[in-house]
Amino acid sequence: MNRLFLLEDDEDLIEGLTYTLKKNQFELDVARTVHSARRLLADQKNTAGCSLPKPYELLLLDVSLPDGTGFEICEELRKTGNLTPIIFLTAADEETSIIRGLDSGGDDYITKPFRIGELCSRIRALLRRSSHFSHSNPDLLLSGPLTIDLLASKTTLNGVPLELTGAEYRLLCLLVKNSGRILARSTILDVLWDGNGSFIDDNTLSVYIRRLREKLEQDPSHPEHLITVRGFGYQWKEAES
Repeated sequence: MNRLFLLEDDEDLIEGLTYTLKKNQFELDVARTVHSARRLLADQKNTAGCSLPKPYELLLLDVSLPDGTGFEICEELRKTGNLTPIIFLTAADEETSIIRGLDSGGDDYITKPFRIGELCSRIRALLRRSSHFSHSNPDLLLSGPLTIDLLASKTTLNGVPLELTGAEYRLLCLLVKNSGRILARSTILDVLWDGNGSFIDDNTLSVYIRRLREKLEQDPSHPEHLITVRGFGYQWKEAES
């Protein structure tokens, strides 16, 4: 059973999700406050050599809690290098809230009220993608000053570590692995989000591309490596020697 973590303070929603997710063969732990979430997630660091349960494989984070936000938890985890997939549960279907969630390191979001079946589908899709990337060959991807360590899931530019979200890292790996090849938007969405991005807004990919350029390009407004091919998609161009 996949072990999931839920941060939510709505008792009715907690009861419904607990019942349905367990019925769908997911093991679920619940925190109702940001404080308790920090405590439970901190316990995951001490699993090595102990009889504690295996680490969480996916996190479901509500955005608004009595003592903070799910964004804070996500940002704290990403700063430590934790790339556990994260889905935000939000009642605000606003672009600013969605972008905040993605920029803080979230992989997906779903707006309340949502259908439990759709949430289960998103969870399974994200777990499949996470499993695929976590079993990549322990090799290095090199492109000029850019180095991607697939085994450690770390990226450096000119020897300086890059802070990438899980989704940004997977997108960059896909582009660099297909260096020189034009990847259609539909292809990228199908590989990274399963099914042509049917669970995300089409603008989400543009957000990730923009964020990657800000972190990788000397002049994000005039990119040299992450190129937009109008009418088709995107292409990674190798650094010229």
